[in-house]
Amino acid sequence: MAPLDLSALREDYARDGLDESDLAADPFAMFERWMGEAHAAIHHDANAMVVSTVGPDGAPSSRMVLLKGVSADGFVFFTNTASRKGSELAANPRCALLLPWHVLERQVRVDGVASPLPRADVEAYFSSRPHGSQLGAVASHQSQVVSGRAELEAAYADADARYPDDVPTPEEWGGYVVRPEVVEFWQGRTSRLHDRLVYRRTPTGWVTERLAP
Repeated sequence: MAPLDLSALREDYARDGLDESDLAADPFAMFERWMGEAHAAIHHDANAMVVSTVGPDGAPSSRMVLLKGVSADGFVFFTNTASRKGSELAANPRCALLLPWHVLERQVRVDGVASPLPRADVEAYFSSRPHGSQLGAVASHQSQVVSGRAELEAAYADADARYPDDVPTPEEWGGYVVRPEVVEFWQGRTSRLHDRLVYRRTPTGWVTERLAP
C-alpha cells in the first residue's frame, strides 16, 4: 500500500457561519446551545474534550477526557488526581480545553484555571458511575508504569472480589472545575476564512471580539 499523502488531505468547510449577532450574552449559554447541537449530530462522546496541562519543565501534555458539567462556575471533569494531569494541575492550575466537533465543522477552545471540586461532589459523581468503571478506577493507578495487561486484570479481579456491591471512592479520585478566562467558538468557513468569535473575561463582565482565522 502506498503511503498516504497527508499534504493532499483537505476539506473546504461550508456547512455554516457564525456572526456576532449569533452570540449569546455569555459563553456558558452559547456553549450549552452548541453542546446540544453537537449531541444531536454526534451522539457518541460529543462531550469528549482535550485537556492540556504544563509540566514543571514547561513541556505541555494533552489527553482526552469527558466533560461532565457546565455552569457559571466553569467546565467540570473527573479524573485520577495522582495521574500526570493531576500532578501538573496541582503545580500549575492553568490549563486549556478543546472540544472538536468535526461533523459540525466546529470547535470550542477554553483557556482557564482549574480548581479541585469539593469531596462531596466527587463522591456523588463516582457513585453514579457504572460498577465496572468504579472497579477500574480502584484497580488502575493512572499514569503509573505496569508490568503488562495481566497486572491490570489481576488488580481488577481483586477489586471485584473486595467490592461486589458498593465501591468506595478512591482517595486519589477527584474532579476539577475549570474557570474560563477565554472561550473561543470556531466555525469552519470556505477558503479557510473561518469564523473565530471569542469571549474574554474582564473585571466588568464578558467582552467579545473576532479573531483572524
